[in-house]
Order: sequence, then C-alpha cells, then structure tokens
Amino acid sequence: MFNPNVVVKNIVTQPSVENIVTLVARILIAQIFLISGWGKITGYAATAQYMESMGVPAALLPLTILVEFGGGLALLFGFQARFAAFGLAVFSVLTAFLFHDSTDHSQQINFMKNVVMAGGLLYVMLYGAGRLSLDHVIEK
Repeated sequence: MFNPNVVVKNIVTQPSVENIVTLVARILIAQIFLISGWGKITGYAATAQYMESMGVPAALLPLTILVEFGGGLALLFGFQARFAAFGLAVFSVLTAFLFHDSTDHSQQINFMKNVVMAGGLLYVMLYGAGRLSLDHVIEK
C-alpha cells in the first residue's frame, strides 16, 4: 500500500537532502531573531521605552539583544546550536507571556507564533544543527 509518509521519509533521510533541509530550517528559524535583534539595536531607545511600558525593565534590553541577535547568529551558523536553541525557546515562551496577551484576540497570533517557534527550537535542541554547521566541524 502506498504511504506518502514513507515516501517523504525516504527522500528527506538521504544524507545530502537531510543536510540541506537542516541548514534551511536553521536559516528560517534564525532569521526572525536576527531581524528582531537588529531592530532592537537600531531602535534602542524606542525598544527600551516599549519594554518599560509593558512593565519590563529597560535594563534587560542588552540581555534581550544578546539572546535574540547572538542566539540567532549561533543558530544560523550552527555554533552551540543546542544551547542557543534551548535559550531561544525559553526566551520565546517568556516573551509570549510578557508581550502577547493570549486573551487579546489581536495578540493571539503573536502569542501562538512564539509558542510554535519554541517547539521548533526544542527540535533543534534535540537533534542538533546537522552536518552543515560549526558544531559538526568542532565535534569532528
């Protein structure tokens, strides 16, 4: 009997395909953190003011930038990717609850986006950055 799940598995578990898919997945996940972190760097004062308005001390902004931009770069290059993914997953869940009220209909999509990103990041934490990564080079 034809099973599309088995067909897809047979394609994506080929080493060359798996390597490319893992790299593309890391790039896609990292981009939101890189863009957001860069936005906080270039709009530092406005971000600090927004954080304060949400009850979060602006003194945490440098740490926020480090987590977002630094973690995004680590994920992008696959450097300490498991640690970076775990940190970004925790960060995503925390920011979901701090900045995106799940009971506010206009914020529900952002809340869910953060939770879903955490799920993808936990997958990276479990399975690592793949062969096309600095982690693979270092561990080799």
